[in-house]
Amino acid sequence: MDKVIKIVKDGPYIVRGGIPLYEKVISMEDGLHVWKDGRELPQAEVYSLCRCGRSENAPFCDGSHTRFKGDETADRRPFAERAKVHQGETIDIMDDERCSKSRFCHRREATIWKMLPRTDDPDARNEVIRGACECPSGRTIAVDKDGNIHEDVLEPSIYIIQDPASNVSGGIYAMGGIPLESSDGERYETMNRMVLCRCGHSRNKPFCDAVHIPKRYKDTRKGISLFRK
Repeated sequence: MDKVIKIVKDGPYIVRGGIPLYEKVISMEDGLHVWKDGRELPQAEVYSLCRCGRSENAPFCDGSHTRFKGDETADRRPFAERAKVHQGETIDIMDDERCSKSRFCHRREATIWKMLPRTDDPDARNEVIRGACECPSGRTIAVDKDGNIHEDVLEPSIYIIQDPASNVSGGIYAMGGIPLESSDGERYETMNRMVLCRCGHSRNKPFCDAVHIPKRYKDTRKGISLFRK
């Protein structure tokens, strides 16, 4: 069975092809944001992930989307057409501004944008590349002056994000070039990294726009919040 994430109109994401599913927690280690293992999630060849933010069995759909309006409003132009280019000394950053506020672009010294003028220094250059590659949203792509794209090779898998530092649950990090099919049958551009909305409130559906933070979204498992009140 081919790997694909299919968006159901006003409903969940149907994930096909036995894509591994993990819960991952955004944590800090030695001054950098890193992924830590969360709870073990059941695996299946086909499964449905909640898109409305109301499921009592998150991250899975439980049919709670009865009145959910999940219109897909995101710009479907290719990344290269949407992205702005931020110039650096030896590295440029292509940036389409799709931000999930996962903060992996924040390095020990500064954000990758602030470090661009110093990328003639090998350490700063490596930090900019690393920060761009680790952005789960796929917002940033590092490109050198010869036009070479610096991108990690990622195995197709899905992370359900938890962000205890922000006291919220995050989106769905789909990595490794998993095809994303719209509810109208068209496919979005295949991306190595993308974060899909699961709080139901994004203004850029199906992608996360970090509105889960002001909305204070916290997913539940059998009605029990994952966070202390």
